[in-house]
Amino acid sequence: MVTRRRQRFLHGQIAWMLSTLVLLAVLGALSLDLYFVVSLIGFLILVELTAPFNIMPQWRSRLKWPILLGLVGFAAIVVKRILEILPPGLI
Repeated sequence: MVTRRRQRFLHGQIAWMLSTLVLLAVLGALSLDLYFVVSLIGFLILVELTAPFNIMPQWRSRLKWPILLGLVGFAAIVVKRILEILPPGLI
């Protein structure tokens, strides 16, 4: 059964990702890397803003896996960007 808080969380994430997509497209800066990073930032902010004070619902305890995968993806993007910046003969 979907709770009201879980629905609010999902609607917030969908709204963040759609507005990010539109904003990046309008600014002409739409790339998969940038979209992923901004969506991840929004996801992490949303997780913190909607965290309950007293109890932890089971669906929130499962959020650690998407967070972990997102951070691994972010690390891969950072490494890729660093390798693009470094001179070719350095590594």
